[in-house]
Amino acid sequence: MKQAREFSRREFLALGGAGAVLRSPFHHLPWWRPKEVAMAGARFQIVRTHLKHQPSRRRYLLIHGDEQTAREVLLSHMQSHSGVAFVVEGQTRNVPVASGQIDPNRMFSRRGAQMSLQSLNPAWTPAQVDAALDLLDREREPFLQAILPPEGGLMVALHNNQQYNFAQEEPVSDQSARNQPGDLHALFLCTDPADYKLLAASPYNVVLQQRMRAPDDGSLSRRAAARRLRYVNLEVKEGDAARQREMLDWLERNLPD
Repeated sequence: MKQAREFSRREFLALGGAGAVLRSPFHHLPWWRPKEVAMAGARFQIVRTHLKHQPSRRRYLLIHGDEQTAREVLLSHMQSHSGVAFVVEGQTRNVPVASGQIDPNRMFSRRGAQMSLQSLNPAWTPAQVDAALDLLDREREPFLQAILPPEGGLMVALHNNQQYNFAQEEPVSDQSARNQPGDLHALFLCTDPADYKLLAASPYNVVLQQRMRAPDDGSLSRRAAARRLRYVNLEVKEGDAARQREMLDWLERNLPD
C-alpha cells in the first residue's frame, strides 16, 4: 500500500485555495489535510488538535497579524485543546488585495470591504475599488465555508486592542453585562443568546449582538450575527496575555462545543 503523502502549498493553491477544501475530490479522505487557506492576499495557517475521540466542532481565528498577544495565547491554547485554528500569516494588521491593502476583518461584506479599501488606498480609482470588491465577492463564500464551524459549533476569534473597548459596543448591542467596569478593554462579544446567558454569568464584560443594531462594517462578527451563527470575539488590551488566557480558559470550561 502506498503511503498517503502531504500536499504541498503549491498543489493546494492550484486546486483552488480556500475552495479546495470543499471542491477537491479528496476532501472526504482523512489524509487530505491542507495546511493553509486564503482569501485575496490574506493567508491563514491551519492548526489542528484532536485530543478527544470525536473531532471538536470548535474553530478559532486570529485575523490581525499585528495582535501578537492574541497569537501567543491562541497557539499556546491549541497545544492542549481540541479544535481547528486559523492563524493569519504575517505581522501586519492589513493584508494585500489587488495592488493595495485591506483590513482583513472588513472583507466579509461588500459594504465593509469598500469602506476599508477606500480608506487604505486613497489614490485608487473607482474602477480599482470595484475590481478588488469583485475579487473579494468571488472568494468570500468559499473562504467562509472553509473556516466556519459545522452546524451548532462555535467560532472563537481572539483580538487585542489599544483604544477600542466595551463602552463603544454597549450602545449598539442587544444586551450587555458590565461585569468588570475597571477593565473595559477586556470583553466578550457574542452573537448567540444562549452563549450570552452563560457568558453574562462570568466575571467579564459581555455584549450580545444578535439583531444587527450595529452597522455592517464588514467584520466577521456582523456576518455571523446575520447568519445566526455562534461566534464569540474575545478582546483584551495588547500585552495582557494573562487576562486573555484566563478568559479563554473560562470560555472553554463553560461554553459547549
